[in-house]
Amino acid sequence: MSKQSSREEAERLVREAMERRGVVVKQGDTRIEAICGKCGAANRVSAPKGQARVSYVCKQCGHSQTTL
Repeated sequence: MSKQSSREEAERLVREAMERRGVVVKQGDTRIEAICGKCGAANRVSAPKGQARVSYVCKQCGHSQTTL
């Protein structure tokens, strides 16, 4: 089975599932990997859809900041 035929098969299966209402596609919150500007620790921040800049507090040092 070639890549093209497997891709077409997957698209067909998704279309059939959507027609049967068995699959519901939802758009959730965005997860942003932010790095603290003070201590350099990695933080995972959840942002509502449509927002790019979210304020958060660093988990390591407690410094308040905004994502870029």
